[in-house]
Amino acid sequence: MGHSQLQFDRRIRRLEKTASRRRNGVRYVVGPDGLVVAKARRRAPSFPLRGIMILAAAALLFKAFLLVNLGGITYAERVAELQQGSVLEQAGAWIMQADPATIWIAEQIKSFL
Repeated sequence: MGHSQLQFDRRIRRLEKTASRRRNGVRYVVGPDGLVVAKARRRAPSFPLRGIMILAAAALLFKAFLLVNLGGITYAERVAELQQGSVLEQAGAWIMQADPATIWIAEQIKSFL
């Protein structure tokens, strides 16, 4: 009785493992013998590249709108004030510097206004 129970437990563990793999989806593959077999899809760790790109674009637009609304001189003065602050403010000043992309976007926005 103990040996058959052990075999049964092994089969149950194997079935649960297969079922958990298939939770990510399956793909169907035709084997060399012509039999269609369901294979579990591998789940690759996903890096939120799209979200980071959207965040970077939003930051550029925000900087460009600030540059248009405040003007170049006032914007530069405020960034200089941030550079005199704490480490966090200095990091913000580094991010908020008027880079060529921000200036180009600001010029495009000015042309529409």
